[in-house]
Amino acid sequence: QVQLVESGGGLVQAGGSLRLSCAASGSIFSQNAMGWYRQAPGKQRGLVALITSGGTKTYAPSEKGRVTISTDNTKNTLYLQMNTLKPEHTTLYYCPVLAHGTTGWDTTDYWGQGTQVTVSS
Repeated sequence: QVQLVESGGGLVQAGGSLRLSCAASGSIFSQNAMGWYRQAPGKQRGLVALITSGGTKTYAPSEKGRVTISTDNTKNTLYLQMNTLKPEHTTLYYCPVLAHGTTGWDTTDYWGQGTQVTVSS
């Protein structure tokens, strides 16, 4: 019943910006932490940013200052504003629901189809 739809990706030149959106079914954000991850085929997924149900934000050290995660609870939409994009940021971006385990935050089985970001040189 949980549905997540990522959008907002596209082609952008290096140094440009994009805002990704993640539309979720129900009131997921009020009860769950959400994350933005990037994952290329055959590669490990990497955390870009996460936000808890209470609004606490965490960024990967390499992303802090470059990206901003936010939510609009009235629209059940999660956003990721990305600035100063580089070619190495080219990949699929996902917004999985997160669950807190004993060692930290973990991704759940709830993912969307991803949105493709392509950064040209």
